[in-house]
Order: sequence, then C-alpha cells, then structure tokens
Amino acid sequence: MCGIVGYVGSQKASTILLEGLKRLEYRGYDSAGLAVQQNGRLELARKVGRVENLVKEAAKHRFTGTTGICHTRWATHGGVTEANAHPHLSSDGKIALVHNGVIENYAAIKKFLLPKGYAFKSETDTEVLSNLIAYHYAKEPTIAGQSRFLESVRKALRHVEGTYGIAVLCLDCTGEIVAARKGSPLILGVGDKEYILASDVSALVSRTQNVVYLKDGEVVHVTPKQFFISTLDQEDVSPVVDQVTWTIDAAEMNGYAHFMEKEIFEQPAALENSMRGRFSEDGSTAKFGGLNLGPVDFRQIDRFVFLGCGTAWHSCLVAEHLIERFARVPVEVDYASEFRYRNAPLSGNPLFFVMSQSGETIDTLGALREAQRKGYKVLAVNNTVGSTIAREADGGIYQHVGPEIGVASTKAFTSQLLIGAMLALHVARMRDMSFADGVEFVSALKKAPDLVREALKQAGHIKAVAKRFSKYNDMLFLGRLSLFPIALEGALKLKEISYIHAEGYPAAEMKHGPIALINEQCPSVFFAPQGEIFNKVVSSMQEVKARKGLVIAIITEGCELPPGLADEVITIPDCHEAVLPIVATIPVQLLSYYIACERGCDVDKPRNLAKSVTVE
Repeated sequence: MCGIVGYVGSQKASTILLEGLKRLEYRGYDSAGLAVQQNGRLELARKVGRVENLVKEAAKHRFTGTTGICHTRWATHGGVTEANAHPHLSSDGKIALVHNGVIENYAAIKKFLLPKGYAFKSETDTEVLSNLIAYHYAKEPTIAGQSRFLESVRKALRHVEGTYGIAVLCLDCTGEIVAARKGSPLILGVGDKEYILASDVSALVSRTQNVVYLKDGEVVHVTPKQFFISTLDQEDVSPVVDQVTWTIDAAEMNGYAHFMEKEIFEQPAALENSMRGRFSEDGSTAKFGGLNLGPVDFRQIDRFVFLGCGTAWHSCLVAEHLIERFARVPVEVDYASEFRYRNAPLSGNPLFFVMSQSGETIDTLGALREAQRKGYKVLAVNNTVGSTIAREADGGIYQHVGPEIGVASTKAFTSQLLIGAMLALHVARMRDMSFADGVEFVSALKKAPDLVREALKQAGHIKAVAKRFSKYNDMLFLGRLSLFPIALEGALKLKEISYIHAEGYPAAEMKHGPIALINEQCPSVFFAPQGEIFNKVVSSMQEVKARKGLVIAIITEGCELPPGLADEVITIPDCHEAVLPIVATIPVQLLSYYIACERGCDVDKPRNLAKSVTVE
C-alpha cells in the first residue's frame, strides 16, 4: 500500500527520495511527504495529493541534507489531510518517522503518553509511535556497545501490536536511519557508498541491484559507512545480499500511454518467460524445480486448497476447474482473508497453494501462516523473488513476468492462469493422464503466447467497442465453467479502473436474480466459445435481448451467432480448453482499459486502490 524510501549517503537526499517516491506512485496513495536532516534540524515537507505536489513544496525548502526519509500515504487512521501525512515528528522534535502498516494498540499507547507531556497534531497511529520512540529515547542513557537511538526504537516496538514497516530519523544522530519491519515489506539497497531503504525494489533499482530483504522482527541500523541488522531481542543477524535480476528499463513505459497498456501487450513475452524450461524433455508434462515434492508425495495428496485475494483469487478458481477436470483431484478455493479467521475443518492430506503477485499480500501471508501452523505444507505462486511469502512458503513457483507496475493486474494474472494449467498437467500426468494426452496438452500450452498475440490484434476493434459502451454505468459479465472466473475478472478490471459498477456471474445464474437488472442501460458481456455449452450461452444471450439489453459477445473462431443477437462481436482464436481462459482474458482487459481512457480515468493510479495490500 503506502510507500517508503530512505537514503543515507553523500548526495542530496531529497532528489533521490523524490525519484524513489515517483517510482512508487503505482502502489496507491493520497498524500506524500519527506524529512531531511539538515542545519541541526529535522526539516519536513508534506502535501496532499500527487508526488508532484510534494516536489513543488520541497523546492521551496531548498533541501541540501544527505540523509532523509519519505513516504506516500494510503489513509487508514484519519482523513486525507496534510496533518495526517507522513513523516510524523515527535512533539519534542527529536524523532521523525514514516510507517506502513497499522498500530492496533495505538489508543492505549497514546493514553500512556499524554500525561507525560507528549502532544499530538494528527489522527494517525503513526504519530503515536514517533512519540513512543521519543519517550524511550529521552529516558534511555547510552548503553555500552549499543546505540541509544537504535535501542529506543527496539524498546518502542516491543510495546507495539500490529504491523509495521518503519524508517526513523533522530535529530542527534546525523547520517543515521533505523528501520524495522513486521508484516510490511522493507528492503535495504546496498549501493556505492550509499544505502537506500524502500518498501519496494522499484524505488531503489535505479541506484543499485544489490539488496537485503529484511525479515519480520528484524531491525537495521544504517550509517554512512555500514549497516547492522539485529532482532528486537538484540541478536545479531548476518545479512544476505541478493541481486535484483531486472533493471529500471523494465519499469519504464517505453512509449505506451500507461503501464497497464504496456503490460497488456507484454503478455505474450511474459507467458513465454513463465513456461521457459518447465516442460519435460519428452514434451509430455510440466516440471517445476521449486515445489520440493516428488511424484510419491503428489499421489498421496487427496485434495488441493488454493488461497488468494482479488485477481489472484480468480486465477485460483480457474486452477480449480482445470485440476479437477484433468487431474481428477478435488480442489477448494477460499479467500485468503476469510480462511485465516473462519477455522475451516481440515482433514486428510491436503496441499495448500497461495497466489500473490507481490508476495506481500497481508491476508494471503496470514493464511499461509495459519495453514502451516496447523501442520500443512504450503506452496506459493508469486512474481517477486525475496518476498515474504516466497521465503516462508515450503516451496513454490516464480512467475518470471518482470515488474508489474499497473495497479490493475494483467500479465501477472495470465501468468497465474498459465501456471495453474501447468499444475493441472503436472498432477494429471502423475495420475491418470496418458502420454499422448500429455503431449497434446503441452503442445497447446506452448501455443498460448502466439494465441495471445492474435487476440491482441483485436485492440483496434475493441477500442471502438469501448468508445460506444463507455457511457454506461452498469455492466454484467457472464461466462460458464472456466470462463466464469474470467467474467469475474472482467468485472473487477472495469470496476478498478473506470469506476463502472460491474458484476460477474455464471451465465446460467443470470435468470436466478441478476436478470432483474437487464435494461437498455445495462449492457452484458458474454463469453460464448465453441463447445458443448455454446447453445446454452446463446439461450442466455437471447433472454437478455428479449428484455432490450445490449450484448457484447466474445466468441471463438468458427462460432456462428443468430443474426442480430449481439450488438458487438469480438472474436478470439479457437484453442485448447486449458488455454482458453488466458486468451479470453485479453478482450476484457482491453475493453476495461479503453473504457477507462474514454472516461478520462487515471488508469495507473485508480482511486482508493493500491498495488500491494499490506494492511488488513
């Protein structure tokens, strides 16, 4: 959600901090601010709105200091105001703090601090933490072998309930930052005589590709010459320096109008990267190096449980359909946010999969930990090397699609669909699928990138359809079997970036309630591929037309609709049913994107949304 950047080095901190914040704009935010050590003060600049507003404000301050922290806020406690924007300064002026996460017991801490003379200017939980650190700093004498600043942060965090990723400045400690995390990502970039802290790799990769991923419960003390990592209990931690495998060029728009548009058209290459090296030499099955489970283990599994949120949950639903269809193993799909709290009865020998593009989704991470706490193995599908979910899972599959900047997921989603299909094949070949059927399945998957390229050629036609339908404020998306989750995804995309009310349903369920919504002002998007249920979907379309509803039909090549049944037709290549959800996703991504553009929406920064949801 919120974004953090910190800098310690020899260059002007404000320039580097603001550059980092601009690269975090995609995460979602409503205000921004920075604090810099200079002239014996902690000097702050904060503004509501876009980072560009903060850039203008910072120019008035003439920042020259070489150590600082900054933040983009996504409001949780308190409204969108300058007073609530980060960084927050303690009332004694000693401590400046930026924070991602939620301090759940902030009210009790505030009650403790008020009688001790600490004042509060904001409604936030974060200001409470800055004052708590200041309180411990004021009462803590220097301890031999320990930094007073570091120890005051440690002591404060031991009283905190909730989640946090924080970066802290102290007035008395020039050129130093103390940072810590619990449940909210934080990364240290190790540069050339400089260090950059960030909540996301994209904020620091322009300056270094050497990074240390902090773990929950770890605290890092950064000085101009070195850094030290320890735990809240003062145990030293040996840092592991990883290398980021992509460069800043991968996070540039390269001529596209929006990151979302770029990432839609990157999908053929992304799919190729996701499947590269993951088929057996005989071409009959998929193989994964990181599952840490062999054929015997897989044969003993009596069901799969998939967990995800939002778009990832939709990909889990498609995986459910394909695994049950081809591997004949029961699959359950649950919202990660619900699973961890509803105490679902678990028996037998299930295997859990969690899906999260970022690997930091707080609800999915909580569900992973809950399943492991009950003694079950959990595998992860995610796109971010070094993420918390990737580290804590018992094994997993990296998507390898490169950075996804657009808030509305596109290439990460179709990659998850592909990996779900490959998992279905992997398990099916260990059970009842024949060699010949496996070869056919692999051949179909290998065609997916080219089929997506063909579907993308419809962009011009879909843009014209979007222009016609952009004026409507309600829309239904309807599909069956593996395309029902794609209907859900199409509706979600439209909601996310164009703010149109949209709903996804199984096409046959329309007459069980949603048909009441049908009128001339509520268009319906139908998935009607060639196959055994084609005529059933056509019947549902006729029910809509009989009530004067408008119809956009997404059909596969070779389908023939009754004359006049659809107001607009979008044709995609006919393909294997394991690949169909991937190819069918392309038209609804483009339709949502072009409608949002027609309505003048900020596609890459939709209101109220964040790329990675790291707070409950």
